[in-house]
Amino acid sequence: MSRLSITVNAKDHMQGNPDAVWTLVEYGDYECPYCGEAYPIVKRLQERLGDKLLFVFRNFPLREMHPHAEHAAETAKFAAASGNFWEMHDLLYMNQQTLEDEFLFQFADELGLSANKLRKSLIAETYRVRIDTDFRGGVRSGVNGTPPFSSMVCVTTVPSISRIFWRQLNKYSL
Repeated sequence: MSRLSITVNAKDHMQGNPDAVWTLVEYGDYECPYCGEAYPIVKRLQERLGDKLLFVFRNFPLREMHPHAEHAAETAKFAAASGNFWEMHDLLYMNQQTLEDEFLFQFADELGLSANKLRKSLIAETYRVRIDTDFRGGVRSGVNGTPPFSSMVCVTTVPSISRIFWRQLNKYSL
């Protein structure tokens, strides 16, 4: 289990109870098949743990391996600017095999966002700096790839709770 070099903060994409017992941080890549496999597991975990879990997503696009990961991450950030991060996040993972730009524009349309503005944003790399910040924070936290759970960090105020958290994962057969 890794330790976060950048603590969870207001710039993060968070889902769940901010006062939860557990915080789970995923450094994810929308094109990574292992992250895609982890996606429904995280959803089940959120459902089962409810208010006991705060889930945080940070971008970790492996650009050399996944040619569409960067634009997918930028698309999620673009959606976040309109309050639609989680909706886009879910669309990207549910459509992981179709992350070419033309599909990203369709996803924007589905959420009522401007495909033309997204196109301009991708050309200008509007959200690249924030994505790079997530990436560097992941590297400093010991993330060097995106297999599903080694890229997730359990952050707690009491060290022993981390062990309990991982036991909970096993209990749920996740």
